[in-house]
Amino acid sequence: MQPHERFFKAKPDFRDAYSRDRDRIIHCSSFRRLEYKTQVFLNSVGDFFRTRLTHSLEVSQIARAIARAIGLNEALCEAIALAHDLGHTPFGHAGGDELDSLLKQYSTYGFEHNFQSFRVVTQLEKRYADYDGLNLTFATLEGILKHSYPYKKKFLNEHINKCFRLDYHPSLEAIVVDHADEMAYISHDIDDGLKCGFLTMEHIRSNGLIKEVLKQVYAEGITQEHHVFRPRLVSLLINFLVFAFIEFSKKSPYLQQEEPICATLAAHIAHGIGFDEWIKRQLKELKAILYKQLYSHHEVKRKTHFGKRCIRALFNDFMNDIWLLPYQNRLEIQNDAKKQYRVVADYIAGMSDRFAIRLYQELHVG
Repeated sequence: MQPHERFFKAKPDFRDAYSRDRDRIIHCSSFRRLEYKTQVFLNSVGDFFRTRLTHSLEVSQIARAIARAIGLNEALCEAIALAHDLGHTPFGHAGGDELDSLLKQYSTYGFEHNFQSFRVVTQLEKRYADYDGLNLTFATLEGILKHSYPYKKKFLNEHINKCFRLDYHPSLEAIVVDHADEMAYISHDIDDGLKCGFLTMEHIRSNGLIKEVLKQVYAEGITQEHHVFRPRLVSLLINFLVFAFIEFSKKSPYLQQEEPICATLAAHIAHGIGFDEWIKRQLKELKAILYKQLYSHHEVKRKTHFGKRCIRALFNDFMNDIWLLPYQNRLEIQNDAKKQYRVVADYIAGMSDRFAIRLYQELHVG
């Protein structure tokens, strides 16, 4: 054996299984494309706005911090968090809604981003000669598929339903990721909304959570006119939510066991992990404000309208002429023509905003 060959033969892996999952996710093509996928604002609008990639990193950071504090598996939380948005289309949820509508012309199963994320890591990523996908552990796959609540969908086949027990909650780690996702997008949407001026403090000031956070901001001697007001507001909001989550969840009897739970859970177990009722109400109110003032802002709506039109046009182009598709996609269709609509959808879902816009302009603008 040559000296360098020992590195390829080394057993066992120096990483634990969930750390290996995390590394495989980080190095896959779908993860890199998140850099140019919309969170709320189109990627072409400005470099300072969040993208799917920066959002995934923020979710991972929050989830890891919580997992460490309440004694769960930090690496599993990280793997689920980094992969949870891999299935999102370009142009945010609007793009997914448009693709869902287009696919339902051909199948009762349209487009659903959680299941698409699952398909990315089990089928669409090609990294090994003997099988498709990233070869991730069951717990990571379950967390990607289900997140924090029972995920029973009519379009899922019996094998998936039975294997992943879709009428049950996933692991506590997946539940933590789902809440971390909520904390991340609420806080960074407030940050981005205030920065671009689509959202103002007057819109959110009356919310109970914001009132509590503002007390701390003012206690630091920072007024609304101060140049660090917005960063401190957002940072302290995340801090408040993370500490509240940890404080409430630590009381759960399921975290007092000698061995941390990392298995599919009955629905009632999940009730001890999360926020108290007051914070739940405040978060619900805050999300309603964001929907009305930010997500429905006419500038955001115009961009997402363009995104939906772009996806619709590309889908029809590829359905009408498969020679517009790359070779590998054409080969899949030629091997099974009934799969054309799904191959087309997978190709579009994997695009970044910038690539989709450039291709649309090439085919339709000239």
